Amino acid sequence: MSERSITEMGNPAKPHGSAGFEMLTRMNDSHYEVTGWALKNFTFTGSERVLDIGCGGGATLHRMAEKITSGHLTGADYSPVSVELSSKNNSDDISTGKMNVVEASVDSLPFADNSFDRIITVESFYFWPDPQENLREVYRVLDKGGVFLIVADVYGDAELSEESLEGIRKYSLYNPTRTEFRELLENAGFTDVTIHTKDDTSWICAEGRK
Repeated sequence: MSERSITEMGNPAKPHGSAGFEMLTRMNDSHYEVTGWALKNFTFTGSERVLDIGCGGGATLHRMAEKITSGHLTGADYSPVSVELSSKNNSDDISTGKMNVVEASVDSLPFADNSFDRIITVESFYFWPDPQENLREVYRVLDKGGVFLIVADVYGDAELSEESLEGIRKYSLYNPTRTEFRELLENAGFTDVTIHTKDDTSWICAEGRK
């Protein structure tokens, strides 16, 4: 089965079925570098409460868990397949109580106000149902002094390949420009907004604080 058909059958917007498992496993690898670059914008003391929205195959949770000692990590995804795979790939940390993974959508996060010190979403913002309102929901659960990162390997005013543009059209991806990312975060209440991009790539990391 070709990589394209795996993506089509697995549905990147909401992974499902055996193709979804395979697609998410590939994404754990293909998103590794951009995630590592973006995570440099987080500082950890080890006690943080961390949330990964759209946790997919669980690789980002696993990487952040290496930095957390007395804190706690939560993964949230509205795909049952993603929850299952994230849980499998982080079973040790889940068994010790250091991490949990829940099935939930960003339009109604099942967490109290000010629950997290660090929140990240990697390659999922494209699919959020109502980006502006959803960012307000993220702001609600971020604690004062906390940091939120949106990570993507494309953005609207980057020089994109025809292959990337075809994928954006095919899956109807929401793909803001750098200015639009800033406006979205500021309109949701975030402060000290910084838009990070990496030379010679189409990578973006939009950072906001509360």
